Amino acid sequence: MSTTVIAQSNAASPSMPLRIVRQAKRLKPALWIAPFALFFYLFQLAPMGWVFINSFIYEGEFVLDNYIEVLDSTFMMQAFGNSLWLAVWSSLFGLMIATLLVSSLRRIHSKLRDAVIAFTNMSSNFSGVPLAFAFIIILGTNGAITLLLKQYGLLGSFDLYGQWGLLVIYIYFQIPLAVLLLYPAFDALSDDWQAAASLLGAKTWQYWAKVALPVLSPALLGTFIILVANAIGAYASVYALTSGNYNIITIRIASLVSGDLFLEPNLAAAISVVLMAMLAFITVINQWLISKSYAGKKSHAKR
Repeated sequence: MSTTVIAQSNAASPSMPLRIVRQAKRLKPALWIAPFALFFYLFQLAPMGWVFINSFIYEGEFVLDNYIEVLDSTFMMQAFGNSLWLAVWSSLFGLMIATLLVSSLRRIHSKLRDAVIAFTNMSSNFSGVPLAFAFIIILGTNGAITLLLKQYGLLGSFDLYGQWGLLVIYIYFQIPLAVLLLYPAFDALSDDWQAAASLLGAKTWQYWAKVALPVLSPALLGTFIILVANAIGAYASVYALTSGNYNIITIRIASLVSGDLFLEPNLAAAISVVLMAMLAFITVINQWLISKSYAGKKSHAKR
């Protein structure tokens, strides 16, 4: 009897090699993701850790003097202000233009739509020094469009190398990114909704205000945050256009780690930490707004 029970238990329980094979199959996805995890650590977590630790080092001591210097400096606060001004306004204008563009793309022929999306994808990678050079040729002091508009008296005191000129460049490289991010979100809208709204007597603006935009609000908010982060981190185009003479935060960080006069990497690290904290705060607010939006949709659906 006991021999029979032992034989049945041995047959029911898998052998040791079979267990090892099963465990190896379970660990296979983790092995595939290990290179990505290593890459993420080396190029994301490790640099962030270095920046955070070194931001507290001042003349060999672990203190808060770097942060005090950043927050007490009018010049640094102006750099933060300029960066935020360019980021917020370029994101708003870029988001509005991209929303209109994507809404129009849904109603045109598929081949033309695919061509526009392909061009948008290509133009989203056109940035940095080539973008600055293109704008200098077109809208610079002696640019083609600048001279043409001045000839007809249509251009006043526009300066490509100033605040408003930089805003134009920022809006330009924000639009393609916003289009690529918003295009899938518009699949949530059904053409039947607008037809039903019109049958009920709603006008086009009422449909967008009460139906389309509430449905798209999570995607719009998320895209806005990504655009803000993209604009705050912009460096090459502004530097190539102004030679580092316009005061934004990325140029200040670069001047402290690669300047010709003096190097202060610990101060640059403190500025970077403040910038990361600012972006983290904006992201938390965005996630809170998105959660409120989803909660509102669920309660509306229950009703």
